[in-house]
Amino acid sequence: MSIPLDTSIPYELNGRIDQKRRTREALIAAARALVAQGATPTVEGAAEAASISRTTAYRYFSNQRDLLVAAHPEAGASSLLPDDAPDDAATRLDLVIDEFTRTIVETEAQQRTMLRLSLEADPMERAQLPLRQGRAIKWIEEALAPLLEKMSPADVHRLTLAIRSATGIEALAWLTDVAGLSRHDARELMRWSARALLQAATA
Repeated sequence: MSIPLDTSIPYELNGRIDQKRRTREALIAAARALVAQGATPTVEGAAEAASISRTTAYRYFSNQRDLLVAAHPEAGASSLLPDDAPDDAATRLDLVIDEFTRTIVETEAQQRTMLRLSLEADPMERAQLPLRQGRAIKWIEEALAPLLEKMSPADVHRLTLAIRSATGIEALAWLTDVAGLSRHDARELMRWSARALLQAATA
Protein backbone atom coordinates (compact mmCIF):
# COMPACT_ATOMS: atom_id res chain seq x y z
CA MET A 1 0.00 0.00 0.00
CA SER A 2 1.49 3.33 -1.01
CA ILE A 3 1.67 6.19 1.44
CA PRO A 4 0.09 9.38 0.07
CA LEU A 5 2.39 12.35 -0.38
CA ASP A 6 1.83 15.08 2.20
CA THR A 7 0.76 17.98 0.01
CA SER A 8 1.19 20.41 2.92
CA ILE A 9 4.97 20.03 2.51
CA PRO A 10 6.54 21.90 -0.43
CA TYR A 11 7.67 19.59 -3.21
CA GLU A 12 11.31 20.58 -2.81
CA LEU A 13 11.31 19.61 0.89
CA ASN A 14 9.82 16.16 0.44
CA GLY A 15 12.46 13.47 -0.13
CA ARG A 16 15.74 13.67 -2.09
CA ILE A 17 16.19 17.23 -0.89
CA ASP A 18 19.75 17.65 -2.19
CA GLN A 19 18.84 16.47 -5.67
CA LYS A 20 15.79 18.73 -5.76
CA ARG A 21 17.88 21.68 -4.60
CA ARG A 22 20.31 21.09 -7.46
CA THR A 23 17.43 20.85 -9.94
CA ARG A 24 15.96 24.12 -8.71
CA GLU A 25 19.34 25.85 -8.87
CA ALA A 26 19.82 24.56 -12.42
CA LEU A 27 16.49 26.03 -13.48
CA ILE A 28 17.31 29.37 -11.88
CA ALA A 29 20.78 29.43 -13.46
CA ALA A 30 19.25 28.68 -16.86
CA ALA A 31 16.69 31.45 -16.42
CA ARG A 32 19.40 33.96 -15.47
CA ALA A 33 21.51 32.96 -18.46
CA LEU A 34 18.57 33.41 -20.82
CA VAL A 35 17.75 36.82 -19.36
CA ALA A 36 21.38 37.86 -19.73
CA GLN A 37 21.04 37.00 -23.43
CA GLY A 38 18.10 39.38 -23.71
CA ALA A 39 15.30 36.80 -23.48
CA THR A 40 12.41 36.62 -21.03
CA PRO A 41 12.43 32.92 -20.21
CA THR A 42 9.34 30.82 -19.66
CA VAL A 43 9.32 27.79 -17.39
CA GLU A 44 9.48 25.62 -20.52
CA GLY A 45 12.42 27.60 -21.89
CA ALA A 46 14.39 27.32 -18.67
CA ALA A 47 13.62 23.60 -18.50
CA GLU A 48 14.90 23.06 -22.03
CA ALA A 49 18.06 25.09 -21.39
CA ALA A 50 18.73 23.13 -18.19
CA SER A 51 17.92 19.74 -19.83
CA ILE A 52 15.09 19.19 -17.36
CA SER A 53 11.65 17.95 -18.30
CA ARG A 54 8.82 20.46 -18.41
CA THR A 55 6.78 18.40 -15.98
CA THR A 56 9.60 18.47 -13.46
CA ALA A 57 10.20 22.19 -13.96
CA TYR A 58 6.56 23.02 -13.21
CA ARG A 59 6.88 21.22 -9.88
CA TYR A 60 9.32 23.93 -8.86
CA PHE A 61 7.82 26.95 -10.60
CA SER A 62 4.13 26.99 -11.41
CA ASN A 63 4.43 29.98 -13.75
CA GLN A 64 6.88 32.32 -15.45
CA ARG A 65 6.56 35.02 -12.81
CA ASP A 66 7.57 32.65 -10.00
CA LEU A 67 10.61 31.59 -12.01
CA LEU A 68 11.71 35.16 -12.72
CA VAL A 69 11.22 36.20 -9.09
CA ALA A 70 13.47 33.33 -8.00
CA ALA A 71 16.03 34.27 -10.66
CA HIS A 72 16.12 37.92 -9.62
CA PRO A 73 19.54 38.90 -8.24
CA GLU A 74 20.14 39.82 -4.57
CA ALA A 75 17.01 38.01 -3.43
CA GLY A 76 18.72 36.97 -0.21
CA ALA A 77 20.91 40.00 0.53
CA SER A 78 20.00 41.42 3.93
CA SER A 79 22.67 44.15 3.97
CA LEU A 80 25.10 45.84 1.60
CA LEU A 81 27.37 47.12 4.36
CA PRO A 82 30.66 45.35 5.14
CA ASP A 83 31.11 43.68 8.52
CA ASP A 84 33.44 46.48 9.62
CA ALA A 85 31.08 49.26 8.53
CA PRO A 86 32.09 52.76 9.70
CA ASP A 87 29.93 54.91 11.96
CA ASP A 88 29.84 57.89 9.60
CA ALA A 89 26.54 58.08 7.70
CA ALA A 90 28.07 59.65 4.59
CA THR A 91 30.70 56.92 4.25
CA ARG A 92 28.16 54.19 4.97
CA LEU A 93 25.79 55.60 2.36
CA ASP A 94 28.50 55.80 -0.29
CA LEU A 95 29.45 52.17 0.36
CA VAL A 96 25.84 51.04 -0.01
CA ILE A 97 25.11 53.09 -3.13
CA ASP A 98 28.37 51.99 -4.73
CA GLU A 99 27.53 48.32 -4.16
CA PHE A 100 23.87 48.78 -5.09
CA THR A 101 24.59 50.54 -8.38
CA ARG A 102 27.40 48.12 -9.25
CA THR A 103 25.02 45.20 -8.85
CA ILE A 104 22.32 46.97 -10.86
CA VAL A 105 24.71 47.50 -13.77
CA GLU A 106 26.12 43.97 -13.60
CA THR A 107 22.61 42.44 -13.60
CA GLU A 108 20.97 45.06 -15.80
CA ALA A 109 19.19 42.58 -18.06
CA GLN A 110 17.53 40.82 -15.13
CA GLN A 111 16.72 44.15 -13.49
CA ARG A 112 15.07 45.49 -16.64
CA THR A 113 13.02 42.31 -16.98
CA MET A 114 11.78 42.65 -13.43
CA LEU A 115 11.04 46.34 -13.99
CA ARG A 116 8.95 45.47 -17.04
CA LEU A 117 7.09 42.80 -15.09
CA SER A 118 6.37 45.23 -12.28
CA LEU A 119 4.91 47.73 -14.73
CA GLU A 120 2.70 45.08 -16.35
CA ALA A 121 1.54 43.35 -13.16
CA ASP A 122 -1.64 44.07 -11.26
CA PRO A 123 -1.22 45.62 -7.76
CA MET A 124 -1.30 42.26 -5.96
CA GLU A 125 1.27 40.67 -8.27
CA ARG A 126 3.43 43.81 -8.20
CA ALA A 127 3.69 43.70 -4.41
CA GLN A 128 5.19 40.19 -4.62
CA LEU A 129 8.02 41.13 -6.96
CA PRO A 130 11.49 41.67 -5.42
CA LEU A 131 11.78 45.06 -7.12
CA ARG A 132 8.74 46.27 -5.19
CA GLN A 133 9.50 44.84 -1.75
CA GLY A 134 11.66 47.69 -0.52
CA ARG A 135 14.97 45.85 -0.20
CA ALA A 136 16.99 48.86 -1.35
CA ILE A 137 15.05 51.07 1.06
CA LYS A 138 16.12 48.85 3.95
CA TRP A 139 19.75 48.92 2.79
CA ILE A 140 19.76 52.72 2.55
CA GLU A 141 18.01 53.15 5.89
CA GLU A 142 20.63 50.92 7.48
CA ALA A 143 23.35 53.13 6.01
CA LEU A 144 21.66 56.23 7.38
CA ALA A 145 21.03 54.78 10.85
CA PRO A 146 23.63 57.07 12.54
CA LEU A 147 21.46 60.06 11.56
CA LEU A 148 18.81 58.91 14.04
CA GLU A 149 20.85 60.60 16.76
CA LYS A 150 19.99 63.99 15.21
CA MET A 151 16.98 63.36 12.95
CA SER A 152 13.57 61.82 13.53
CA PRO A 153 12.78 58.40 12.04
CA ALA A 154 10.26 60.08 9.72
CA ASP A 155 12.90 62.47 8.37
CA VAL A 156 15.43 59.67 7.88
CA HIS A 157 12.81 57.63 6.04
CA ARG A 158 11.91 60.58 3.82
CA LEU A 159 15.61 61.04 2.98
CA THR A 160 15.85 57.32 2.26
CA LEU A 161 12.98 57.50 -0.22
CA ALA A 162 14.52 60.53 -1.91
CA ILE A 163 17.83 58.71 -2.35
CA ARG A 164 16.13 55.54 -3.58
CA SER A 165 14.18 57.52 -6.17
CA ALA A 166 17.48 58.74 -7.63
CA THR A 167 19.12 55.31 -7.80
CA GLY A 168 18.28 51.79 -8.98
CA ILE A 169 17.24 50.31 -12.30
CA GLU A 170 14.61 52.99 -12.89
CA ALA A 171 17.22 55.74 -12.66
CA LEU A 172 19.75 53.73 -14.66
CA ALA A 173 17.26 53.17 -17.48
CA TRP A 174 16.49 56.89 -17.71
CA LEU A 175 20.10 58.03 -17.42
CA THR A 176 21.30 55.65 -20.14
CA ASP A 177 18.28 55.47 -22.46
CA VAL A 178 17.13 59.08 -22.28
CA ALA A 179 20.06 61.13 -21.02
CA GLY A 180 22.56 59.08 -23.03
CA LEU A 181 25.09 58.53 -20.24
CA SER A 182 27.44 55.58 -20.14
CA ARG A 183 26.90 53.00 -17.39
CA HIS A 184 29.99 54.31 -15.61
CA ASP A 185 28.81 57.92 -15.72
CA ALA A 186 25.28 56.89 -14.69
CA ARG A 187 26.68 55.13 -11.62
CA GLU A 188 28.77 58.15 -10.71
CA LEU A 189 25.78 60.46 -11.06
CA MET A 190 23.63 58.23 -8.86
CA ARG A 191 26.34 58.24 -6.19
CA TRP A 192 26.66 62.03 -6.51
CA SER A 193 22.88 62.43 -6.16
CA ALA A 194 22.85 60.32 -3.00
CA ARG A 195 25.63 62.41 -1.44
CA ALA A 196 23.94 65.67 -2.47
CA LEU A 197 20.61 64.63 -0.96
CA LEU A 198 22.32 63.62 2.29
CA GLN A 199 24.20 66.90 2.47
CA ALA A 200 21.02 68.89 1.82
CA ALA A 201 19.12 67.00 4.51
CA THR A 202 21.82 67.47 7.14
CA ALA A 203 22.83 71.04 6.31
